[in-house]
Amino acid sequence: MGMKDKFQDKSEQYQEQAKQKAQQGREKGQERGQQGQERGRQGQDPMRERDEETERMQREEEDRFAQDYDA
Repeated sequence: MGMKDKFQDKSEQYQEQAKQKAQQGREKGQERGQQGQERGRQGQDPMRERDEETERMQREEEDRFAQDYDA
């Protein structure tokens, strides 16, 4: 087997490995997407809950600040 054949074989081997890894990545991405959808169906998003909590705290703080100036 000549040098050209060796390089060509290696190239084909690497291309096949890359295709397999890409396929595995797509499959994992789909699994994660499904898990995310299931989690969304189970309840609210934790980030959304934190945002609502933060907004509530900010409103309370603004109200207290406004009361201080009203007095």
